[in-house]
Amino acid sequence: MIPFVRAFDFAYGRRDQVSPLIQRVICENPGPFTFTGTGTYIVGRPEDGASVAVIDPGPIDDPHLQALLAAVEGRTVSHVLVTHTHRDHSPLARPFADRVGAPVLAMRPPARETHASGTLDEEEDEVFAPDTILSGGERIAGDGWTMAALATPGHASNHMAFVLEEEHALFCGDHVMGWSTTVIAPPDGNMSAYMRSLDAVIAAGFSTLWPTHGAPVTDVAPFLAAYRAHRLEREAQILTRVRAGDRTIAGIVPVLYAAVDQRLWPAASLSVLAHLIKLVDEGRLTVDEAPGLGSTYGAA
Repeated sequence: MIPFVRAFDFAYGRRDQVSPLIQRVICENPGPFTFTGTGTYIVGRPEDGASVAVIDPGPIDDPHLQALLAAVEGRTVSHVLVTHTHRDHSPLARPFADRVGAPVLAMRPPARETHASGTLDEEEDEVFAPDTILSGGERIAGDGWTMAALATPGHASNHMAFVLEEEHALFCGDHVMGWSTTVIAPPDGNMSAYMRSLDAVIAAGFSTLWPTHGAPVTDVAPFLAAYRAHRLEREAQILTRVRAGDRTIAGIVPVLYAAVDQRLWPAASLSVLAHLIKLVDEGRLTVDEAPGLGSTYGAA
């Protein structure tokens, strides 16, 4: 069982000091994919005059914009960082950056034809354009803080996490979430890439994970081990269902996700598809055509 962390203290629009170098402001956009809402992080010293970076400003939401502007008042925003271009993370980046006079840094947005299904709340921010394109390995610094960009594709092809070196902490966006497993939605989401990224995060041995949604993960190693084991178990379950005769996603999801809110079944279908694509690529399953939501799968 994954030791999920779902209870934490917060109030919408409130600036909370959550570590010596991290403050958080949560947007009031709760939902089945955002949990309590988008958590925007301010990285740097809290005193006036310090330079800070802001991570994932969130969706277009004027109360949240005003709360962020109030939270950084008296300090200089040197960088606006975006983990990926889903609409609960990136759309406010440009309006906020323009107000504070800072550049926006992120990975290159994915090609439009790879955007995920519109059945999710995690639709693509199609107008996002960073000032600086990151590829991973870049380092940025401010007053008393240093961060490094860590490419973590999988949930999205352009997913970037950020390492706060002084606290050996990772701002992990949606790559790992403390309250739920992460949706991998093809065609932009990719399970093989996700598992490689997850292994890289495990190998780094971070002391704390700060997801964009929900509470931090502080007991990192066992949490990530369980997170990884869950993915492998789900993969094995899907393989078993196909071999037992459930050869379509429409047949697999009601069995494997019977206890899950049916509002999440469209997302579950995409995660099952991501697993099936991985299994086909590895030669462990066959498919009647290109893998898709309506395809028929069989044992190799």
